[in-house]
Amino acid sequence: MAHRPKRTFRQRAANSSDSDGAEESPAEPGVPREVAAPGSAEEGPPSGGGRARVAGRPHRVRGPRGRGRVWASSRRAKEAAPRADEPPRQGDAGKKGESRVLDVSTDEEDEIHHSSESKDDQGLSSDSSSSLGEKELSSTVKIPDAAFIQAARRKRELARAQDDYISLDVEHTSTISGMKRESEDDPESEPDDHEKRIPFTLKPQTFRQRMAEESISRNEETSEESQEDEKQDIWERQQMRKAVKIIEERDIDLSRGSGSSKVKKFDTSISFTPVNLEIIKKQLNTRLTLLQETHRSHLREYEKYVQDVKSSKSTIQNLESSSNQALNCKFYKSMKIYVENLIDCLNEKIINIQEIESSMHALLLKQAMTFMKRRQDELKHESTYLQQLSRKDEMSTSGNLAVDEKTQWILEEIESRRTKRRQARMLSGNCNHQEGTSSDDELPSAEMIDFQKSQGDILQKQKKVFEDVHDDFCNIQNILLKFQQWREKFPDSYYEAFISLCIPKLLNPLVRVQLIDWNPLKLDSTGLKEMPWFKSVEEFMDSSVEDSKKESSSDKKILSTIINKTIIPRLTDFVEFLWDPLSTSQTTSLITHCRVILEEHSICENEVSKSKQDLLKSIVSRMKKAVEDDVFIPLYPKSAVENKTSPHSKFQERQFWSGLKLFHNILLWNGLLTDDTLQELGLGKLLNRYLIIALLNATPGPDVVKKCNQVAACLPEKWFENSATRTSIPQLENFIQFLLQSAQKLSRSEFRDKVEEIILILVKIKALNQAESFIGEHHLDHLKSLIKKD
Repeated sequence: MAHRPKRTFRQRAANSSDSDGAEESPAEPGVPREVAAPGSAEEGPPSGGGRARVAGRPHRVRGPRGRGRVWASSRRAKEAAPRADEPPRQGDAGKKGESRVLDVSTDEEDEIHHSSESKDDQGLSSDSSSSLGEKELSSTVKIPDAAFIQAARRKRELARAQDDYISLDVEHTSTISGMKRESEDDPESEPDDHEKRIPFTLKPQTFRQRMAEESISRNEETSEESQEDEKQDIWERQQMRKAVKIIEERDIDLSRGSGSSKVKKFDTSISFTPVNLEIIKKQLNTRLTLLQETHRSHLREYEKYVQDVKSSKSTIQNLESSSNQALNCKFYKSMKIYVENLIDCLNEKIINIQEIESSMHALLLKQAMTFMKRRQDELKHESTYLQQLSRKDEMSTSGNLAVDEKTQWILEEIESRRTKRRQARMLSGNCNHQEGTSSDDELPSAEMIDFQKSQGDILQKQKKVFEDVHDDFCNIQNILLKFQQWREKFPDSYYEAFISLCIPKLLNPLVRVQLIDWNPLKLDSTGLKEMPWFKSVEEFMDSSVEDSKKESSSDKKILSTIINKTIIPRLTDFVEFLWDPLSTSQTTSLITHCRVILEEHSICENEVSKSKQDLLKSIVSRMKKAVEDDVFIPLYPKSAVENKTSPHSKFQERQFWSGLKLFHNILLWNGLLTDDTLQELGLGKLLNRYLIIALLNATPGPDVVKKCNQVAACLPEKWFENSATRTSIPQLENFIQFLLQSAQKLSRSEFRDKVEEIILILVKIKALNQAESFIGEHHLDHLKSLIKKD
């Protein structure tokens, strides 16, 4: 294979010529030559010989461009020489910063015109013309003819002759015209060396000329590389043709050789196995058997396909004839859309519901805190006043106690409210009331009016929550009716979708709206069973399908779940922030609702939910706080309390009955709270720590026996139902000892008949052994019958 020729880089000839060209050197490829307009071309200063002087250094010679022609990218051979009759032309593309102005004579222009016409057929052979031919010109270059150039020169001469300025040149205009005539008469004459102007500085180039020089140099390099690449591509194609031709010839020779060898190896003497009729028959039978088996398999497949087609057609007919599937799909789609719209509605309204709930809770909390703070302040000021009253050193000279205005105003307010309550009890006929057992929850008329107004505004907002909502999306009965239809039509899908777990969540906002006005601390509050949502849920549960115990039980838990998730948390908030354990009315109402919730509607037998545990814990915690903060029974000297009308005695009595009232309220939770919890709170923390001490400080008499009867009446009978034991519970030991001491003192006093009442109290609390021993010691045989009756 021939070697690849080396890439050569030709060097352009830098010929210089002293003869003037007819044209200015080209500025850049693709831009036409600029033809000097009359009077605009720069001329060198005239010399004595009358010839045009050329300013600048000699440059490389560039060949003229052909008129209206775009050169191809291939170069002509370097050896092609210019024609003999073609005059050399001089360009100015070369070094940067060099420029040259040409004055061309008329004879030279004629010669240029003649040479340009002859070169249209033969082309240019110089290196400069080759370099310009590589890049295609964007416009056609038009070279003016000799007549145009001569006319331009004459016009310039006339313009100079008419000028009225003094030329800076030494020579005159006549010399210029003589020079031009001589140059016209003798076109072959050239200026002498001494007539040429020697430039000492370079004429500055224009920006256009500099850019033209740079682009020409780049184009020349690019054209050389493209020529070399073309040569390389031509050489590679030639080598490929040669290689393909050799391989084809080799394949033809091999095919011819193999064909001849096969012909030579063929042997006609080879004999085949003899064939008879039996062999042919056997082969045909075998072939027939195979075809029959194939046919039978095809028949079986055909029968199977026919059966499948029949079954498919019957299925299609059944589906087309049955419209239930379409109805089912329509129902499910409608339920899906309904539930989505319901959820969107509730999500939008839940924010308003929470705001209204918070407003109502804040209003009730403010009222409860007002009552609690007022009670504590009044207790503090009254106690301070009585302490000051018992000190003789704090008395003024006039014998009156110095009391500040605030304390005096508070004492007057307390007495005013007590007077109003006494009058109200007298009108109602309640004469057995004890001072100190009142809740003292009256508000001034102005504050009560403000409270009612704020409460009314909140209730108006409650009514407007679902004012713009259709009944199907805010009425619990209508919502449950939708799910009831689903349960009746498609019970399987209903229970598989666990709708019983979804309904409590959907109804939660609607139930909370109905509970905004519900206050479980009021005796006249609406019971849960009387609420509309409770009745609707009960009806939905009663109408549940009884096909399966499991399915029916799932719907039976809806009400319990609603109570557990919605009602109990609301009750817990009331207990923690609003409930006053000293108020019997609030405690009774709260216990009533709690019994309905915790006993009758428990989630499941032996199952205690977290919300239920939280509720019970909050109840115990609130009662502990009340025992620690609200119970105060002062102890005064007997001289101060002997007089029942004294302020000290009255204040002590009120505080004792207030503590006994709390004791009663705590023990009302029997059955809801554990016995151990109640015994610890009621007996351990309240009875033994406060009430017994107050009884021990009192003088034995009918009042003490009455108080003991009230304490025993508060004790739950369930604690003493075990008849096998003859001893009471351990927490009552201090109370039993106080009863025995009181009975012993009363037996020696004028109130001996009160001993029987004390024995009855001991029998009631199952302190039988102590009662028998007391009767035997004091020979009270007539009281033994009380023990035997029990």
